[in-house]
Amino acid sequence: MGSTRYVLAAAGFGVLSSLAFDPVSLPLAMVVGVAGLLTVLQRMAGSRTRAVAAVGAAFGLGFMIPLVWWMNAVSSGAYVGIVLSQFGFFALLAVCLRRVMRLPFWPLWAAAVWVGIEYLRGNYPLSGFPWGRLAHTGVDTPFASYVRLIGTPGTSAVMFLAAAAVAYAASGQKARQVVVALASAFALMGLGAALPTGIAGAQGTRQVALIQGDVPGLFGTWPPGEIFQKHVAETEKLIADIASGERPKPDFVLWPENSTDVDPVQDTGEDRKIRELSTSLNAPILVGGIFNGPTRETAYNAGVVWDEDGPGERYVKRKVVPYGEYVPFRSALGGLVPRFDRQIPRDMLPGKKSGVLDIAGVRIGDTICWDIAYDANIRDNIEGGAQLLVVQTSNASFTGTSQPDQQWKISRLRAIETGRYVLVPSTNGISGIVDPQGRTVARATPHIPATLSAKVTLADATTPGVRFGGLIEYALVALGLVGSIWGRKRN
Repeated sequence: MGSTRYVLAAAGFGVLSSLAFDPVSLPLAMVVGVAGLLTVLQRMAGSRTRAVAAVGAAFGLGFMIPLVWWMNAVSSGAYVGIVLSQFGFFALLAVCLRRVMRLPFWPLWAAAVWVGIEYLRGNYPLSGFPWGRLAHTGVDTPFASYVRLIGTPGTSAVMFLAAAAVAYAASGQKARQVVVALASAFALMGLGAALPTGIAGAQGTRQVALIQGDVPGLFGTWPPGEIFQKHVAETEKLIADIASGERPKPDFVLWPENSTDVDPVQDTGEDRKIRELSTSLNAPILVGGIFNGPTRETAYNAGVVWDEDGPGERYVKRKVVPYGEYVPFRSALGGLVPRFDRQIPRDMLPGKKSGVLDIAGVRIGDTICWDIAYDANIRDNIEGGAQLLVVQTSNASFTGTSQPDQQWKISRLRAIETGRYVLVPSTNGISGIVDPQGRTVARATPHIPATLSAKVTLADATTPGVRFGGLIEYALVALGLVGSIWGRKRN
């Protein structure tokens, strides 16, 4: 197989890996795709570093191009920018994998390298892009339960080991080698199927309500304040249903991200209306909105607990989206690309504190949109005492794409990992409730106003995956670095 054929094969395996994610969501496709990449690298034992890097880049492009196609909903420039920011990591991945494949027990070293690259992708450049991790494809497979025991990074490592076993079997010259390798992969799945999941220390129940007000048209086309009115109308419907006995009274109500796109602290009419709704409900409301920053050029994307007395505790989104919520290097790029100044007139400032908020005597761990993809955010919330997780999100700009489904899978994985219910209020979908087994308890029909009501169990214990997941990740990153250096010296 020549270099060109290696590159084409790697690109094909990258595409296959992307099929593990929505909209296709083919179970274990990424495990097979990674096994294919390893098989290609095994055959490149004598190849130059440049050729190996090209194979990794081809795999990355084949993977990322279909995976984040939904970014075209923002702009083609944003889509191309994300793809280009990521494929270099896969080139580095291939080079490091090829190095450690010279070492004894290479699958262990290679699993550490994989997690190390996922760590780099999730943190750099800027705030990183922790999307498309191997563990994310574990939902609805026997591998999903590993996240409760060893966290998301450890689960990526286990799934990589299964892929390495498949690659080892594919390259086997003897029947015994093939059988042992495949048996190892099935053993990893079998152990996963046997691992426990569920609530992490039950601590009472609460009745909750999630409001999906929908949006009044195509993203960005409605006048300021209209999305707020739609969430008011759906909440008023909830109040009427409670009065008629059709729905139970909630202990608290959750609105989504950007459920008010005018600062309700500054807008006395919106503030008064939210207070009135809270009084009628006799329950606080978690309001998601855009709040004014310290200057006219800045703002905050935040969730605020609102009751009859007005705004209280707030969580400010920690991981704001570059070129979506703020413009890095605005002074240099604003003139070159006027669209940035026109479509993103204010820079969202990131929050510094965890999302742990008190609402009706319950400690919730709030996250906003793609905050949910960052391990540290989740750990901080659980360690801060969160008894359940909330994902306030607005997917209005991604209507008709696979982005909401991909994010929903991450939310389901977090439920298993933390042993907690995850509540997802969205402006127009996906709004839903996930139990600690990762099962969907309730899910609203997208793109129409809806209310979800459910009784959820609170949790007060910390799972091993949350407690030790960060340490496991750092250990694997260090192991991958050591292996890459050692493998280079053995060249």
